[in-house]
Amino acid sequence: MNARLRVLVVDDDDDIRQLLRELLQRAGYDVDEASDGRTALRRLFESPPALVILDVSMPEMDGYQTLERIRDLSDVPVIMLTARTQELEKVRGLSSGADDYVAKPFGRQELLARVQALLRRSGGKAEVHETYADDFAQIDYAQRRVTVGGREVQLTPLEFKLLSAFVQNPNQVLSRDQLLELVWGDPYGVSGDQVKLYVGYLRKKLVPDAPDAAPIETVRGFGYRYRR
Repeated sequence: MNARLRVLVVDDDDDIRQLLRELLQRAGYDVDEASDGRTALRRLFESPPALVILDVSMPEMDGYQTLERIRDLSDVPVIMLTARTQELEKVRGLSSGADDYVAKPFGRQELLARVQALLRRSGGKAEVHETYADDFAQIDYAQRRVTVGGREVQLTPLEFKLLSAFVQNPNQVLSRDQLLELVWGDPYGVSGDQVKLYVGYLRKKLVPDAPDAAPIETVRGFGYRYRR
């Protein structure tokens, strides 16, 4: 069953990539590689993997920045790989959308067991969101470009994640806690007032002259819904 599953290994250390490639190939997986975050995102588009092993410490675009972009595009399982073992680093990785966290130096069998466990839970399938369009908005996930009525809308990364959460769950009421988890990655460590604040920012950017006309509906006492 594993032979057709591809794992994307992202690490700027050639030796680590070679070690992981040999380990995963012996376990029956196909392996794709990237030495930096931008290459990893291209690989994700070209040939979506079943799982990503992502190093934290990389030049230019580090693992956390790469993970943020991956989460814009896909729900593919991600294992963060790092030499940093402090609890706060682990919390940061998991809160950013990682599914698991393995510290270097890692035990080979433990890493394989974590890979297998994540693939079992995900079924080995992950969708890549390339574009989205409805009668109101168009989204290019690769370029992080949002267009409304032919007008390009400039959104912050957090506003973009909030809009993505809405359009990927059309006509569903999303509670404050659900949005905190989907967008901020933590339903407890961020004030619920942030949701109301950023929904307001998003509405105003989508329809500057009439924010209430944006298709983000307040469902009083429950949360918010994107009308499609």
